[in-house]
Amino acid sequence: MKHKKILLVEDSPSDVGLTRRAFEKSHIVNELIVAEDGQEALDYLFKGAPLDGQSMDDLPAFVLLDLKLPKVDGLQVLRQIRADDRTSRLPVVILTTSSEEDDIAQSYDLGANSYIRKPVDFKQFMESVAHLGLYWLVMNESAPPKKR
Repeated sequence: MKHKKILLVEDSPSDVGLTRRAFEKSHIVNELIVAEDGQEALDYLFKGAPLDGQSMDDLPAFVLLDLKLPKVDGLQVLRQIRADDRTSRLPVVILTTSSEEDDIAQSYDLGANSYIRKPVDFKQFMESVAHLGLYWLVMNESAPPKKR
């Protein structure tokens, strides 16, 4: 089985650390690629992947996407992911602190697969991230990319 990567788009170093720790505690050993802003995520997905040299044939298993990001916000990242045939079926899970109804509606309108508000409680955050990883990496059957 091909080693599946996870793309985490998150600008908070503490949330990146918590996410890494949650995956480790759940024995999820998949590589976690971190993009610290929306532009870095788009560069990773579409412009030769400066973060680790991946090709379009080696997309992550899923994307954990924060909405409140510098440079390019999460909704714009999602919009561009869904606009490209190569990534239009890539699972995208919004993981954010926002509980604004407009953010939730726009995320789903743009094709988010799930919207999860980050729990403030440390234990809940760890459990949520662990469950996300197990679901998207083990249980979910990924859609094939669209044919050009």
